[in-house]
Amino acid sequence: MLAVSGFLTVGVFLALVLSRRVSVLFALTLVPIAAALVSGFGGRLGGLIADGLVTVAPVAIMITFAVLYFSLMVDTGLFDPAVARILRWAGGDPLKITVGTALLTLLVALDGDGASTFLITVSALLPIYQRLGMRRIVLAGVICLAAGVMNMVPWGGPTARAMAALHLDSGQLFLPVLPAMAAGVLWVLVAAYLIGRGERKRLGVVEVPAVERARLTGADRVRFWINALLTLVLVGCLLAQLADLEVLFLLAFLVALLVNRPSWAAQQELFTKHAYNVVLVVVVIFAAGVFTGILTGTGMIQAMAEGLVSVVPDSASGLLPVATAVASMPLSLVFTPDAFYYGVVPVLAETTAALGGDPAAIGRAAILGQMTTGFPLSPLTASTFILLGMSKVDLGEHQRFIFKWAFGTTLVMTAVALLTGVL
Repeated sequence: MLAVSGFLTVGVFLALVLSRRVSVLFALTLVPIAAALVSGFGGRLGGLIADGLVTVAPVAIMITFAVLYFSLMVDTGLFDPAVARILRWAGGDPLKITVGTALLTLLVALDGDGASTFLITVSALLPIYQRLGMRRIVLAGVICLAAGVMNMVPWGGPTARAMAALHLDSGQLFLPVLPAMAAGVLWVLVAAYLIGRGERKRLGVVEVPAVERARLTGADRVRFWINALLTLVLVGCLLAQLADLEVLFLLAFLVALLVNRPSWAAQQELFTKHAYNVVLVVVVIFAAGVFTGILTGTGMIQAMAEGLVSVVPDSASGLLPVATAVASMPLSLVFTPDAFYYGVVPVLAETTAALGGDPAAIGRAAILGQMTTGFPLSPLTASTFILLGMSKVDLGEHQRFIFKWAFGTTLVMTAVALLTGVL
């Protein structure tokens, strides 16, 4: 019954979000609350919700200060030189802008952290898209494709979870899939080219008049270089993981305020200007905490995992890795990353081993098909709402636009993995 309740809860939630009948906020909260009450967990509802909120609190805190930090950097003109250079290179060509988006994201996403990748890339590129009249959904979609492939690095979330769950090292799990990952990168560039060609057809090559930026002098120039240095140090600390993300962004934001907005009146103006973006993203993240807290605390997710594994026939053991790679992407819409990698993958690996297969193949298949946990498509992944909140794109619209390209990435990498014998 728990498994049935869990599947119904997720199914109703996804149907409501994709149909746009209710907001994501209502779907994330009211649907699991109703499921908990119907399933007899009404007496524990407060504790379940509290546990979920505690889980996402660090992410919400980090996002609050990260959005404020990069919003302040945009206001001070830190990204204006980069925007100007990209515009000069692209010449107002939406195709070049789209491919450039993919290349920039592939580089920034080397840190393996989706949150910082989205904060940096959207802040830098959104002004260009707005200036050329390009759709924000293209920006979110291409960033999501490139970041998803790069999230396969060993320090990224999916691969790190798979190594921990199956007690494997990167040599056993990650190195064999490097050719498949390279194919995924090439596919992302092809996808960006095709998507960009559609934008070029829609808009044409936009004539962008040359804009002479005012030369910075005196105190403004000093502040610009301090902001640039501060941002480079912040990114370096994020890459080196010197502290928790929320701590790094809090400290960086305080320094940025001291440099750029030292007076209380100027700080109030900043908070007022960007309060909408902060509240919109943070509220949805806390709502996601309610959703995952209830599904996890009631045992629905565990029951769903066991139910899925129970229907695998013995005769299909040889196809299990391939089936895992192909199916794990849509299944990632149902499970949180932790639930999938710590709940489903170990059971599938154990089943494969019992049937004479290689359990490491299941781990490799899982990271090849993680495209909704690496790609921000799943409502159960907090970084999804960072990307969508900053680019102001609706979740259901984003899913409908990019799902086919993301699933295509999984299929391309799975095919290459089969050809190279790692599955």
